[in-house]
Amino acid sequence: MSNDNNNGRETYRFIIRRKYKRKSCITSGRKNIIPTLATILVGDDPASATYVKMKGNACERIGMKSLKIELGAETTTEELLNKIKELNNNEEVNGILLQHPVPEQIDERRCFDAIDIKKDVDGVTCLGFGNMAMEEQAFGSCTPQGIMRLLKEYNLDISGKNAVVIGRSPILGKPMAMMLLNENATVTICHSKTKKLADHVKKADIIVGAVGIPKFIKSEWIKDNSIVIDAGYHPEKCGDIELEGVMERCEAYTPVPGGVGPMTINTLILQTVEACERGVKKD
Repeated sequence: MSNDNNNGRETYRFIIRRKYKRKSCITSGRKNIIPTLATILVGDDPASATYVKMKGNACERIGMKSLKIELGAETTTEELLNKIKELNNNEEVNGILLQHPVPEQIDERRCFDAIDIKKDVDGVTCLGFGNMAMEEQAFGSCTPQGIMRLLKEYNLDISGKNAVVIGRSPILGKPMAMMLLNENATVTICHSKTKKLADHVKKADIIVGAVGIPKFIKSEWIKDNSIVIDAGYHPEKCGDIELEGVMERCEAYTPVPGGVGPMTINTLILQTVEACERGVKKD
């Protein structure tokens, strides 16, 4: 993540080598426990299926187990809740990921909040968000948590900086703002309906694009020597920020693809390992 073409993929590989290979098997008493991530895919959305496959492959690369649950597009809220309850009660499962989005007939928020907070490794529950915002123990939502780890890995200072987050989703924009605030940034949350958005962005030392619209944030809005984080990805292989014209004059930026995306999966894996370790310590 910088002007010398370092990016999330390189950080992903580095952290995988440094932290995970030695953790793929956790010892408790005489037992060797392998961290297990359960993924739930509801319906047949191709993009969602690809994301779930990538997460399963990441588990396999470091010796973790991946339990894949696939449910039909006609699945009801109650049926999904029953499956989540089953996984909550499965002692061999350390983390649960419900792939977003789910079919429209399902109450997604109700299902997210049914996940046991100890297994909420994707950081999607309301309780987890509240604990994170109040700096209590919780797993952060994976994309913003991955961004924070990327900033730390490259020694980019946050404290005292003006940060503008463009986006307000419950799993990206909102937790991103709270994480930056907890690191002493002065945070402004904007979105697609914000009036005079360019004026807000022009004041930012740190910009996070998380609005879900291709190249919505224009390069001319971004001041020199800023830190540019693009959390978007679109079929055109671009993000939410118009990076052309910014890369040469910013302090650091995340490329698209290959910047934030790999760190999201990296963080999911890390938090599953940590959930397993916490479970072992309680035994």
